[in-house]
Amino acid sequence: MVSSRKNKALFIDQEAVSALILLKSGMLAPVNRLMNENQSKEVLSSGMFQGQTFPFPLILSPNGKVNETILVSAKKGETLDLMCDNLLVGELVVDEIYPIDPRERLRQIYGTEDLSHPGVNATHKRLGKYAICGDYSIDLAPVQSIQTMIKQAKEQTGAIHITALFMAANPLHRAHERFIRQSLERTDLVIIFLLKPYNNANLDYELRYQILQYFVENFLPRNRVIIVPLESSYIFAGSNEVILDAIVAKNYGCNRLVIGQNHAGIGMYYDHNANKSIIDQLIGIDIEVSIASEYVYCNQCKTLVSVQTCPHGHHHHISYHSESILELMQQGLLPPAVLVRKEISAMIVATLYPNRFKNLAKLYYDIMPVNGLLEEHSEKDFYVELMRLYQTTSLT
Repeated sequence: MVSSRKNKALFIDQEAVSALILLKSGMLAPVNRLMNENQSKEVLSSGMFQGQTFPFPLILSPNGKVNETILVSAKKGETLDLMCDNLLVGELVVDEIYPIDPRERLRQIYGTEDLSHPGVNATHKRLGKYAICGDYSIDLAPVQSIQTMIKQAKEQTGAIHITALFMAANPLHRAHERFIRQSLERTDLVIIFLLKPYNNANLDYELRYQILQYFVENFLPRNRVIIVPLESSYIFAGSNEVILDAIVAKNYGCNRLVIGQNHAGIGMYYDHNANKSIIDQLIGIDIEVSIASEYVYCNQCKTLVSVQTCPHGHHHHISYHSESILELMQQGLLPPAVLVRKEISAMIVATLYPNRFKNLAKLYYDIMPVNGLLEEHSEKDFYVELMRLYQTTSLT
C-alpha cells in the first residue's frame, strides 16, 4: 500500500500493527476500538469493560518527536495515515487525543516500571506521551486466515469442545509433548497458538512451526491439532497475559484454555485458606480455564512424571527449562533424549550449524552402521544416528 501523501502520518511499529489487527477483527471483544480517555479511566479503576474483566486500557500511543508533533496538532475528524516500516498499513480518523503517563502505562501492563526488566524497557522506548483514538482501517487478512483455518478444522472433525494452548515451543521439549497429549485427552480439537515474539531470543518462528508440525503429524491423532501463529506483542506481556490469552482464545471460538502450572502470568496467591490465582479473578469471559500439571523427569521413576504424583524429592527431578535446553543447542550440543526428542534436536542443531562438517559423507560412513552402500545423508540424519549411538547401553 502506498501513502497518498495527502494526509499527515503516524509512524507505528509491527507490534502496534498486530494489536490493531486483533482489536479491529474482534479478537479482543468486547473491546473493538481504541479507548478514549473516559473509557481508559473506567478500565483503570474497575479492571472491567462492559461487564467483563479487562486488564488495562487498549490505546495507541506511538513514541517519537514526529508522532508527538502530529498528535499535538491533529484535529477531530482529521484522517491520519498509519505507517509501518515506510509502508502505509492503514488510516485513522481522529476522534480524541489525550495525554498519558508512560510510567503508569508500564505499571498497567507489567505491574512494574523497573526499566532493568527487558520487556519493560523495550515497551518504555516505544511509548509516547499522548494516546489517540478513533475509527481506523487496516488489513485484517492475518486474522481472517486463522479464522478460516479454525472453521475448516471444526467442520472436518465435528468438534464441539475446542481447547486453546499458547506456547513458544522454544524449543519443543518432552514436557510440551505431554502437555499437548494431556490436553487432547479431554477435548475434540486442540488449537496451538504458536507465539511470534519481537526479539532475537527465540528460534526462528518458521523453524519452531516446522518442528511442531513434525510432532503433530507424526505422533498425534490426525486432524485433531492445528497450529496457528499469534504475534506476541506487548499487550500479552506481564501478569495480564493469561487474561488476554483467555479473551483471544474465546473470540477465536475456543471454549477451553489450558495453561501450564509454571506459567509466569498465573500469579498464585493465598487467600482465605485457599490457593488462588489470576484465573479466579476472571469475570464475564465465557471460557473454561484449567492449569495443567508440571512435568519433570525423575531419575528414580525413570520417566516423565507429574510433580504432584511423584513420591521422590525434587533433587531427583530434572526440570524442563527451555532457556537451558536452548543454550545447549546454541552451543552445538544435542540435549539428552529425555529432554528433547532426538529428531527435533537434530532439526534444530542442523539449522543452527549448517555445513558444520568438512566431509559429512566420510564421517557418516566411518562411525555409523550402514548397509554397505554409499548414500547421501543430511546433517539432520547424522545427528539422529549419533543420538542412537549415545543411547546404546552395553558399554556404558
